[in-house]
Amino acid sequence: MNDYYLVKKTDKLEGTVQVSGAKNSVLKLMAAAILIPGVTQLSNVPDIADVRLMQQVLESLGVKVSWPEAGTVRIDATTLSSHKAPYELVAHMRASTAVLGPLVARVGLASVALPGGCAIGSRKVDMHIAGLESLGASCRIEHGYIEVEAPEDGLKASDVTLEFPSVGATENLILAAVGAQGTTVVSNVAREPEISDLIDFLITAGVSIEGRGTTKLLIEGAATNKLQGGFTHKVVGDRVEAGTFLAAGALVGGPVTVTGFEAEHLSIVLKKFREAGALTEVLDNGVRIERSGPLKAVSIQTLPFPGFPTDMQAQFMALMSVAQGASVITENVFENRFMFADEIARMGADIRIEGHHALVNGVPELSGAPTVAPDLRGGASLVLAGLVARGETRVAGLQHIDRGYENFEQKLRSLGAQIERVA
Repeated sequence: MNDYYLVKKTDKLEGTVQVSGAKNSVLKLMAAAILIPGVTQLSNVPDIADVRLMQQVLESLGVKVSWPEAGTVRIDATTLSSHKAPYELVAHMRASTAVLGPLVARVGLASVALPGGCAIGSRKVDMHIAGLESLGASCRIEHGYIEVEAPEDGLKASDVTLEFPSVGATENLILAAVGAQGTTVVSNVAREPEISDLIDFLITAGVSIEGRGTTKLLIEGAATNKLQGGFTHKVVGDRVEAGTFLAAGALVGGPVTVTGFEAEHLSIVLKKFREAGALTEVLDNGVRIERSGPLKAVSIQTLPFPGFPTDMQAQFMALMSVAQGASVITENVFENRFMFADEIARMGADIRIEGHHALVNGVPELSGAPTVAPDLRGGASLVLAGLVARGETRVAGLQHIDRGYENFEQKLRSLGAQIERVA
């Protein structure tokens, strides 16, 4: 696919935009549906590449997935017939590993390809495996697949402390513990809003879980054949998509109103926007942002929720690239998350990388240039930079942006952005 965005400097962004359901939630909810030998529905589902890919993963397992209407996905896991998620699907999406836990819980077996770009022995795969082993499963990595098998008499509850509050490991451990005998206690869990959304889905299905929103969860195991489908769960609004549009408003000036999400899910980001010179107003179903004075340099460091989200780091770097003064952006969650810096540097940004720190000296103006999206959030951030860059900016590599943003250019255009997708 050789599509690219052509972005021109935009003098004014104004209006209201509604975000879709959270990519980082819906993928795990689709995986969780494997646990339920019946039909579940998800509403507020974004029609994005990653959701379509997860649909293919589920269908490869024998699960029936359909879209009865736009924004609604119907999942019938009664027909689950396989425990193997093939490499050609999983290789494209790290979130595919979310099927490990529910497969082991429901059928006692899981064979899931190592996710693309994930080296054997990386912290994330290790933590998934350690969590499953704590419940009595045997795990091995063989021929590029994570092979997991529950003991003959089933998974057993355990007390587990995660070495790092990994979102993916927390989710897999919750989903596996649903099928374990007894009450599993998991400490140092991730507290992201998407975790709470997953817990709400499971509680509706009949699972007993205590500790929602805290660092410690108590999950009472249940025979998965007793879980109840027949309900519709609304996916939580996408806080990262919301933050992206709010960053656009802060960059260009606004006023921009972003609806469809809970402001408390972006508390630290809103605080940093205000420190950078933007005005924010929290509404019942979103946030309004505008800026009249200059952008001011503000330093951030990414941390697990409720800290500054790593998925908003590139957008904030775009903001700081044209702020007055110097800022330091520290990436504590993911390595290789500064690839965006090389691309925005092509537009005249002054950024120096030192280990997991990016030293950003704001410049008066960026200039349009040909760029390539290095990843999902970096791609969206190049578009934002293009809105304030002199001339035209070309952003290629749209397959990354398509993974997580629904109707991205249409939503920006509705606010007045000069952007078009060119095939």
